[in-house]
Order: sequence, then C-alpha cells, then structure tokens
Amino acid sequence: METSKPDTFEQTQDVTGECTRGPWFLEIGSPDGTRRARLDMTRPLVLGAGPSADVRIADPTVSARHCRLVGTPRGVVIEDVGSKNGLFVGSARVPRAVLSGRAGVFVIGRTSVVVRGASEPDGALEGDGIPGLVGSSQAMLQVAELVRRHAPLKAPVLVRGESGTGKDVVAQALHRLSGRGGAYVPLNVGAIAESLADGELFGHCRGAFTGAIATRSGAFEQAQRGTIFLDEVAELSSSVQVKLLRVVEDGWVRPVGANQASQIDVRVVSATWAPLEERVEQGRFRADLLHRLSTIVIQIPPLRQRKSDIPMLSQALLARYLPEVGPKRLTSGAIAKLVEYPWPGNVRELGAVLYRAAVAAPATVIDTCHVQLPVSASNKRPQALSPEAALELLARHRGVTAAAARAAGVPRSTFRSWLDKAGG
Repeated sequence: METSKPDTFEQTQDVTGECTRGPWFLEIGSPDGTRRARLDMTRPLVLGAGPSADVRIADPTVSARHCRLVGTPRGVVIEDVGSKNGLFVGSARVPRAVLSGRAGVFVIGRTSVVVRGASEPDGALEGDGIPGLVGSSQAMLQVAELVRRHAPLKAPVLVRGESGTGKDVVAQALHRLSGRGGAYVPLNVGAIAESLADGELFGHCRGAFTGAIATRSGAFEQAQRGTIFLDEVAELSSSVQVKLLRVVEDGWVRPVGANQASQIDVRVVSATWAPLEERVEQGRFRADLLHRLSTIVIQIPPLRQRKSDIPMLSQALLARYLPEVGPKRLTSGAIAKLVEYPWPGNVRELGAVLYRAAVAAPATVIDTCHVQLPVSASNKRPQALSPEAALELLARHRGVTAAAARAAGVPRSTFRSWLDKAGG
C-alpha cells in the first residue's frame, strides 16, 4: 500500500471548461491495462477494488469503494468515499472535484481515470494488445488494430508521429506479425551522410569507389524476404529519393558499381515526424515517393492524448531499469504528477524522467518529490497543443486563460486559437 501522505486540500476542486451534459466515457488505466466504462446522468458509478463497486479496478492501492462519480448538468462530480490513498486531481489530493470540461483526468491509487464528454469517440475495441505496444487505451487499441490488420500485407507502410512516440516499436510489431521469414533491418537514414546513402541502402561492389575493398550487401539485400525500416525518411536527399522510388515500385536493387540489378522481396516500413506534404510543396520531397511510401498510414498518438496508458507505461519502463536501480513503485501523488504533465517528448521523455526518479528515490518508493519534470527552455518554440490538450490545461488552471497560456509558454491569443479549434 502507499506509504506517503501528500497534502490534502479540504475543499472542492472545481476543474472548469466547456460544459457537457453527458453521457461520459471513462478510460481507466492501471499498471495491468485499461478498461472502459460509461457514465450517464441517470446512474452514479462507484469505482473500487471490492465486489460492491460498480466498476471494479484490479489495483491493490485502490480501496474497495474508492470514489463515486455522478453525472450532473454541471459536469461530473467525483467524491472520495473514504478511501485510504485518496483522490488526486493534478498534484493535489482533494475530497471532491467537479470535471465540467470536455475532458478531464484524475488519479486513484496507481490508476488514472480519463473522463471524456459525449463528443469523444466511444466504440471501445476489444481484443488483446500486441507485445511491444505498451498501453491499452482507446488510441493504442486502434493502433494495434491497424498493425494487426496490415501486418500480413506487402504494401509499404508509413508510420507517422511525434518524436518519442515509438514509431520503431510499431515497425517491429508489423514485422513480427507479418509472417515473413527474413530479417528486420532498421536504418536511420537521417543519420547517414549523403555520400554513403547509396551504399548503405543498396550495397556496393568491390572496387566501386576508393575504399571499397570488398563487396558489401546493402540494407535492402539484408532484409530479403523480411522488413526494412527506414526511420527519418524525410531527410533523404533528392538523388536517393529517386533510387528509392525505383526500388519500392519494381523491387529491383542495383548495388553501387554493379552492372546488373537483382530482384528483392522486402516489405518497406518508413517513419517520420515531419509534415511530408509541406516538404512536397517546398520541393524537398518527391510527391510520387510519398504516394508510394504512404500506401498504408499508421498515426501514433502523442502521450498527452493517451494519459490512461501512463501507469502501465511507467511500470514497463521501471521494469526495464530494474537491473540498475532495483524494484521501484510509484505513489499516487507521483502518478498524478506524471499524468498532469503534457509530455512534449512523449514516451522517450517519460522514460528519462522515471529513470532519474528511480535513481533519486533512496528506497523502493518513488514519491512526488522524486519526480523532477523538465522546465521548458525559454529559447525553445512551444509545441502546439491539440484542442483536447488545451482544454485539459485550461481545466487545470480553473478556466483562467491567461494562466493556462503562461503554463503553455504562448501568448493568450495563441492559446485562444487552440481553444477555438475545440469550440472552447
């Protein structure tokens, strides 16, 4: 059970925003996975670990009857019903809260609960997740379904998403489920010098250039009957783009210095964070290559849009660090602090924060004081928030636009434009 006793605020925490009249959809994320529930104004829900709870949560730090949710014209009222570890909104432990925005989040035990209004998508997908893809939120279940559906095909796949979202993990999952007997060959093409790109991708013959003392297979030949993963594909030079297009279209590869081309059977999965359509308009990326690489597109959601996955992700990351730092677990307050942060660096940034917290914690418990979140550098351009993330930030600052804009590091006019997209 939890050992820390965070400060308790003996008043209602009113989290304001655009009001919705329900129904509301709950995404309940614990270290063991995510489940979904529906809340109507006609029937309250009690969340807890015991048999008398309306929605049972398999979390040993959640009390038998932990909190009650009531849908009202004002929004969702959440009340702590005498739990041991409390109810957290943001980093504050509160006895009662009102979530009146289109989306909100609170934490009980080691479980986060995302509350979404009626305008948010319902239709929970069923089925187990895919090994390697950590998280079973609605957003990640949709990604898993796309991976499962398209893995057996040969068509090229373009994986899109912000830096740190795990595009390489999706590429590996596509290969594992493809049934292809060849190798999985990852290649960060953005890190290859232009003069070496031809050889890295297509190979070279002995004597093809100065220093070519032996024949060398390129990444495409190494991936024969398997999958090649081209990360940061937007950074390819124009000359290499032309050659890559030819390979993707007809499956023939000619090594540097060779007189003949050879046929290959390779599934091409590429990834980028860059807006390729803009680069096409700027003449920096070939439109025909984009069309070929994006036959199938899988968009990876940023971490701020799947906050119910944070407890499960945190457990998986801490397990990865166990040989170095030993067994660690997060308190409710620490999880609430993680859930509150917008994570511009996504899962990669979460991993770095958890590693530092695990090292800082002298015992097995990681508490709020051990979680040191990055401070945004003033010389960095703030990252645009989605309408949902802007509403959540506004709610955390009690509906005060100026305060929310300061927290986002943007002018009020910019923050209002984000809210306008959400109808806020």
